[in-house]
Amino acid sequence: MSKTIENAVYNEKVAAGVPWSHVVKKGQTLRIIDLEGCQAVDTLFYNANDHEERYSANDTVREQGSIFVTTGTKLISTDDNVMMEIMEDTCGNHDTIGGHCSAESNTVRYAHDRKYMHSCRDNYLYEIGELEMDPRDLTNNINFFMNVPIEEDGFLIIVDGISKKGAYVDMKAEMDTLVLVSNCPQLNNPCNAFNPTPVQMIIWDD
Repeated sequence: MSKTIENAVYNEKVAAGVPWSHVVKKGQTLRIIDLEGCQAVDTLFYNANDHEERYSANDTVREQGSIFVTTGTKLISTDDNVMMEIMEDTCGNHDTIGGHCSAESNTVRYAHDRKYMHSCRDNYLYEIGELEMDPRDLTNNINFFMNVPIEEDGFLIIVDGISKKGAYVDMKAEMDTLVLVSNCPQLNNPCNAFNPTPVQMIIWDD
């Protein structure tokens, strides 16, 4: 079955800088669309039936042999199970080790007066509260569309994104997966061109 908006089972635009969550059932495909380009989409993954099992960046990097995720990457859980597999990727560059922005990181990286700026951690904590989860459930995230190359000295740098308008990534769920997103509100670095923009979340039954 071809994937069109008409045969999607779920379709929602997520405004700039806000959180989103949804359960993607086993066999379904989730598409994240960077509508205007150069927007970072910080994403957490949990086993929808047991939140103790969640995405593991360490295990995913180990299994893939790469610190970046793209087509063919299997997202591995803390129990060493495949949660989702990236089936199609029109951007080709997504970060899984840079983490998410917070009041603390904004203060350390930029300036003390940035402490109270809205952050991905704020979004996560709000959404986790809505889902009746615990703040301790915050874990590794993937930064879809975010460009974080590694310099020769081993340091990570955040540079201009490479995703174009309408770039997307498709992920097929290999288990019922709770997907929790912060559509990054960062204004201090070029992860979203200093201008947060909306993204689209679409789900299909396969």
